[in-house]
Amino acid sequence: MFAYYFDLALRSFRRNRVLTALMVLAIALGIGASMTTLTVFHVLSGDPIPQKSAKLFIPQLDPQSMDGYTPGEEPDDQVTRYDAEQLLREAKGDRQALMTGGGVAVQPERAGLEPFALDARYTSADFFPMFEPPFLAGSGWNKAQDDAHDRVAVITRKLAEKLYGTVQAVGKTLRMDGTDFRVVGVMEDFRPKPKFYDLNSDRYGEAEQIYLPFTTSRDLKMGRNGSMDCWDDHKDGEDDPEGETGVNAPCTWMQYWVQLDTPEKAEAYKRYLTNYSDNQHAAGRYARPTNVRLRNVMEWLDFRNVVPSDVRLQVWLAFGFLAVCLLNTVGLLLAKFLRRSGEIGVRRALGASRRAIFAQCLVEAGTVGLAGGVLGLGLAMLGLWAVRQQPVGYADLAHLDPTMFLATFALAVIASVLAGLVPAWHACQVTPAVQLKSQ
Repeated sequence: MFAYYFDLALRSFRRNRVLTALMVLAIALGIGASMTTLTVFHVLSGDPIPQKSAKLFIPQLDPQSMDGYTPGEEPDDQVTRYDAEQLLREAKGDRQALMTGGGVAVQPERAGLEPFALDARYTSADFFPMFEPPFLAGSGWNKAQDDAHDRVAVITRKLAEKLYGTVQAVGKTLRMDGTDFRVVGVMEDFRPKPKFYDLNSDRYGEAEQIYLPFTTSRDLKMGRNGSMDCWDDHKDGEDDPEGETGVNAPCTWMQYWVQLDTPEKAEAYKRYLTNYSDNQHAAGRYARPTNVRLRNVMEWLDFRNVVPSDVRLQVWLAFGFLAVCLLNTVGLLLAKFLRRSGEIGVRRALGASRRAIFAQCLVEAGTVGLAGGVLGLGLAMLGLWAVRQQPVGYADLAHLDPTMFLATFALAVIASVLAGLVPAWHACQVTPAVQLKSQ
């Protein structure tokens, strides 16, 4: 029966081409706008590490002075170097990693390559098993190499191919800032969306191409980047020989993440953070009352409102536009179905039930939606191309994945069927006797 109704819908389209074209265009415009913004929102609001997001947590402490203190306010997003290194030593989680962003000058040995600057990430050994970047060759370094301040490096495929022409670069020498490092691992280009472990950098841009032990970066006084918040009279870190990046500097500038494999361990770790903060307060390091937080990846992204507010607004505006398009489609479908009152009256007189007329009209509406979905898909792809031309970090991520591809047609058909409910109901109320008498 569906095939029969579908054939009737196609025949109807040929008889009313202008009206059909207007309905298809209305649906297509609404679907194109909605799927463009919804795809961008889908990309930006996804889980960046779905296999572990419920097990990775960011601890927050409050080591700052009492200046400007408001009870109950959120602690800093980052931690001091002293706290990061102390938490790492005590190792109360299943895994833990400290990190910060940096910048290095690469001095290639390959002929024809000039020295160039790159962003780097200074971190500890557990970064790799915690965040699971895919390795193409070798692996990350281990804790013993952290403790020994080894001059080792992990690089990405992109950098390996640029420097050596191959991803088989393990064991090769990489010279940075005048110092030789040994490549111990080459990983696939790593780009969580967003870069949840460091929201102080470009959240949706490319991740760093070089990873170095944090201990080694401090030995060599390598350049760092990212936000820093200092307080008290020592805001420049002059009481520490390393300045504001020193162990004792009153500055928060490091990211710290911990892996806790069960909810019980998460509860225990939060108690540990509370005890740690109490002890630092008793020792005179912390001036403020104990104030700790522990959020997993998705809780952290929600709290930080990572999805840009303009993207959220665009989604609502696009769906509002879709609603307007559907209202226009309702009017066009109603006009089309009521113009066929005579035909419907004959069908009813020949024994067609109201349910059959209703079903026929809904199939016709759904067919309009399917055609609108095809055209809307093209408009959505054009819209996403326009997004990719924008000067924003997430621009190159705006692509339709299989899920959103199917969602385009599902939304088009569902929207058109919903738009067809009222016109279909009016059509099935046609009285056969009245229509036959008027003929």
